[in-house]
Amino acid sequence: MTMSSTNPASSTTAKQSVRAAPNRRLRDTFVLLGLFGLVLAGVIGLAAATGWEETRDQLMKLTLGQFAILLVLSLVNYVFRGLRWHIFARKLGLPTGLVQDLRHFLGGFAMSVTPGRVGELVRMRWLRRETGWSFERTAPLVLIDRASDLTAMALILGLALAFSTTGIAGGLPVTILALIAAFAATRPRLLAGFATMGHRLTGRFPRLWAKLRRAAGSLSAFTSPTLIAAAALIGVIGWIAEGYAFHLLLMWMGADIGFAKAVAIFVFSTLAGGLTGAPGGVGGAEAAMVALLALEGVPLETSLPATIIIRVTTLWFAIGIGFLIFPIAEKFSLRHHNGLENI
Repeated sequence: MTMSSTNPASSTTAKQSVRAAPNRRLRDTFVLLGLFGLVLAGVIGLAAATGWEETRDQLMKLTLGQFAILLVLSLVNYVFRGLRWHIFARKLGLPTGLVQDLRHFLGGFAMSVTPGRVGELVRMRWLRRETGWSFERTAPLVLIDRASDLTAMALILGLALAFSTTGIAGGLPVTILALIAAFAATRPRLLAGFATMGHRLTGRFPRLWAKLRRAAGSLSAFTSPTLIAAAALIGVIGWIAEGYAFHLLLMWMGADIGFAKAVAIFVFSTLAGGLTGAPGGVGGAEAAMVALLALEGVPLETSLPATIIIRVTTLWFAIGIGFLIFPIAEKFSLRHHNGLENI
């Protein structure tokens, strides 16, 4: 293999991508700040309604050491899910290493606040630049990762509801819906059939439906029962860590509702927030969490700060990590992309 002269068109495209990246990053930052501002405005309104002193007193109960424990438990979730992403990438045949896969996975958190979290597909863009693999070849990686999260959260919710003394209205339907969605997202024939039906019904976008059929075919790499079970276990461990963090937080604030119920409320609220389609589940998850805690007899002056803290140490902590790693991942991907073009 010999090095050829640089293609002027490719060089121009690379330069345009480099110039466009800061603009996209600035736009995403404004979106993130806007969402955070809306959440903050709602929190301030509720805090004013309940009384600032009560909310402040509850927040002051949390020490820096306890806050650090919550962040560490969230890190456990991110690391375990990042390792699962690496396992899936290797199973798919991607020529990527552990550090590279973790960089992609964690960097994608910066896009968690996009509607439906579709912005996290930036991971596919990085993979395309660094490996040359097309979007339809890496799409199964995203599908299986999301399906594994749904499976793990559905299992946790079902078990938590079974062991809690009281149930959650809508808990069973949400559990079943999550399992169905996870099953559908990992069935090659089902997705291929959906693509064929979509093409026939619409009669449009033939290339898009063809790409979806090819992506569905690649899902066969993930049908091993052993792989599915291992992925579910990794996901359960990760999400249980964050659920346990919520349980600890409530105990520290003097609102011990039991481990099973705390985990059930945390997972249910996370899933409910995702079902709203709002960026990162912002708004929906918080409302569900406060409402469910109220049903357990937790006063608003306790449920509100508890909800604020757990969302900061889970969702917003993940976004913060993503924003730190995002420019690094973007830089590495462009470097690989330019190197591949020059070969």
